[in-house]
Amino acid sequence: MTGTTQPLPAGRSGRFRRPAVGVRTLILATVLLLAALGMFLAGSSIVIMQRNSLDERLNASLRGEVEEFTAIAKQPDPATGRPYASVEDLLASATQKQAPDRDEAFLALLDDGQTGYKPNFDQFINLETEQAVIGAVSALPADAPTRMREVTTTSGERIRYVAIKVRVPGDPRVGNYVIAQGLDRNAKQISEIATRFALVSLLSLVVVGAVGWIVAGRLLAPLRQLRATAEQISHADFTERIEVTGSDDVSEMARTFNRMLDRLEHAFRAQQEFLDDAGHELKTPITIIRGHLELMAADDAADVEETRALVMDELDRMARLVQDLILLAQTKRPDFVRREPVKVADLMAEVLDKAVGLADRDWRLDEQSPVWIHADPQRITQGLLQLAHNAVKYTAPGQVIAFGSRAGADVVHLSVRDTGPGVSAEDAERIFERFGRGADARRVEGSGLGLSIVGAIAAAHEGSVSLSSAPGESGAIFTLSIPRAAVPASATTVPMAQEVP
Repeated sequence: MTGTTQPLPAGRSGRFRRPAVGVRTLILATVLLLAALGMFLAGSSIVIMQRNSLDERLNASLRGEVEEFTAIAKQPDPATGRPYASVEDLLASATQKQAPDRDEAFLALLDDGQTGYKPNFDQFINLETEQAVIGAVSALPADAPTRMREVTTTSGERIRYVAIKVRVPGDPRVGNYVIAQGLDRNAKQISEIATRFALVSLLSLVVVGAVGWIVAGRLLAPLRQLRATAEQISHADFTERIEVTGSDDVSEMARTFNRMLDRLEHAFRAQQEFLDDAGHELKTPITIIRGHLELMAADDAADVEETRALVMDELDRMARLVQDLILLAQTKRPDFVRREPVKVADLMAEVLDKAVGLADRDWRLDEQSPVWIHADPQRITQGLLQLAHNAVKYTAPGQVIAFGSRAGADVVHLSVRDTGPGVSAEDAERIFERFGRGADARRVEGSGLGLSIVGAIAAAHEGSVSLSSAPGESGAIFTLSIPRAAVPASATTVPMAQEVP
């Protein structure tokens, strides 16, 4: 069988390239852009509303002046106590009664272009010299309605004015009463408002940018650590983890990444242990088989038969070893156990029935506890039978091997007791290790993986396995400790009695 290698696709190199623009910068730029847009819209709305408010206030002031002049025209002449006799008298009286604001100006004008009356107070602009205003007002017909108009003066000042056509009974002449308001002051106020808002907005953006940069850095710190950790991880080192302190979504993603690394490290370690164990333990039988085959005399039938028997025995041992290694590797899988409510007393009775066929021993049941566990009955049975098989190896025909159960507060202890020679303190420390065997293990058959498998079964149930063997005393007790479970509701249901007619 042959194989070919292909180059990695572009962008799939072993090292990560730092992005041209970081996520932190993109987030901050987006936030600042949205904030700036919001401030611009808010500022524009404020300026428009202020402009409309000032315009409405100016128009209301002009309408108030028109109403005030109308009221003056209806009153009698203060000098005579009678109705006004001429247009000039009315314009003079109306002008004298005015107290103009800073941006307000008045002009009394006759249709012949002559000033009807000159105000005796200072005004922000002299309308008498503004030919654009005088010409526009003089050109209005006598019956022209009172309307607001705007014009730019010779000094560049923008004004809004109202021209009132004035008539007095008995006087054929027509006068004009002009009231003007300056617009530049209002425009300056609006400009100042816009400038102040822009400065405040700019300062706010700077503050938002600084705070956002710090906050985004703290929130994205797990992502930077994740990238750095991913760059440092190799097939030989899965120990790097991300330090997580927050409780947000990014921190939770970092915790999930750490859990993934735990699973990968666990799986890689199990795979590496499997390969190391298989390579180490299979090397000896392969060497034995190779050596005997090389020394075998092909023309000697007895030597061929003897070598054949030895090779078959070594191959059987290799097969058992491989099977135990595969089973030990499977204990790392999440679906290795399938739990269900199990009644301990019934389980121990079934295990005893199966163990009787292992060897000629005095098989017994010790005291049993009427409790339940949440476990995989097949795996628990496998572990107990493995302990029973070990007990058979170190006991003689007729000796006692007993199964017992004892309930604790949170766990249930499932034990296998034998009356063999026991286990020394030195052996008790290593028999649970892979390929760990006691000092007298050469006399018995086995790979040294049995107790490791039992320990893995217990660990898969969040339990443990332990040994009790007092020095100088015979026998040993191996105990599986499995978390205790509540009695299922179906087990406590009492069936209804059937009535017999």
